[in-house]
Amino acid sequence: MTNDRQHWEGAYRSKPADQVSWYRARLEVSLELLVAAGLSPSSRVIDIGGGASTLVDDLLDFGVRAITVVDLSPASLDIARRRLGPRAEHVKWLAADITTVELAEASFDLWHDRAALHFLTAPEAAQAYVRSATRALASGGHAIIGCFAADGPEKCSGLPVVRRDPDDIAALFGDAFTLVDLRREVHSTPTGIQQRFAYALLRKS
Repeated sequence: MTNDRQHWEGAYRSKPADQVSWYRARLEVSLELLVAAGLSPSSRVIDIGGGASTLVDDLLDFGVRAITVVDLSPASLDIARRRLGPRAEHVKWLAADITTVELAEASFDLWHDRAALHFLTAPEAAQAYVRSATRALASGGHAIIGCFAADGPEKCSGLPVVRRDPDDIAALFGDAFTLVDLRREVHSTPTGIQQRFAYALLRKS
């Protein structure tokens, strides 16, 4: 974990947050799927690998007040906190490894991840991630998982990734979850490179 944290700290300190390859001014697909999953002001939402993402801004605008943002990089969380100003006080910020952090059982209704899971290339790390999500999500809760699609890039930020289509994501999560919706997206990086993403909306039994 230490080396991973150092990598992402360096990534966020070496260039502006809106110039990293994964930057997107608004996570339209994620928001569509969150709404489809029943997002409401009373939803308890956790954003995995949220870092400096603007999703938290949109959730606050929506009226959500139980928001947790998890990222390995404290620097990325600081960027989001500074951007939000006083509104950052309404968010719980957690600099942690999602495969090892202790989250309370059934403490969230919605689990969101755009491009964190695909960095877990070791099978045991991916399984630890699934265990964490399964424990933290309430029964009937939803996970929105976005990652590089099967025809997407093989690396991001110099690191290898695991590419998955929606069915692959559902298979990883197993029988405790049902695939209820999916999306595909072509993301254009700030330098104009196109990257293919796949999203799965999963419901926990």
